[in-house]
Amino acid sequence: MEIDLTKIGMFKGQQYETIISTVDNEGNLNAAPIGILCRGKDKVLCRIFKGRHTLENIISQKEFIVNITQNPELFTESLLDNLETTDFNENKSIKNADCYFKCEVTSIKEAVKQSDPVKKKGEANVIKANVVELIINNPTKAYNRAFSYVIECLVNFSRIGIVDDEKRKYYLDSYKEAYRIVKKVGSKKDKEAMDKIISKLNKKGYDI
Repeated sequence: MEIDLTKIGMFKGQQYETIISTVDNEGNLNAAPIGILCRGKDKVLCRIFKGRHTLENIISQKEFIVNITQNPELFTESLLDNLETTDFNENKSIKNADCYFKCEVTSIKEAVKQSDPVKKKGEANVIKANVVELIINNPTKAYNRAFSYVIECLVNFSRIGIVDDEKRKYYLDSYKEAYRIVKKVGSKKDKEAMDKIISKLNKKGYDI
């Protein structure tokens, strides 16, 4: 099968929410939600903070599996408790994932951001990898959270004129974070929609 990530809705320059599964030297399996940046039809990149099992396993094994799913329970369990061994297939992919692809690491570099929204000083590693196998179990699209932010901003926009001052301030503060996320991970259409929302808010006298 030709490896082409556009078949699962992943396009160059956009980031998607996935679950990465890895294994350590003792054979212990691990799964964790990780954002994946598409670099091309068969190339991806991810940035993982130090101290995570996923990063340690990738450094050790030089490979990982990216699982694509719309199942919120899988995201929740993999972050809060880790999945059970029985939740994995023999090839380390997650059972019931709509799609998965195997990645082989091409480079691992330290990346320190002096100012990071997650940590004051974000110490992480940037991992580049080639996709060497793509398995589509069910027709699916990788999830890009920018669209959800756009929808939430539109809902808040429809209410901003009828809520109290405290709620209005909450909405305005949330727009700033939404704008940052959409500009970082969204598609061209997501970004254009967000720009239009902010423009309308500014015309209404709200300073974003």
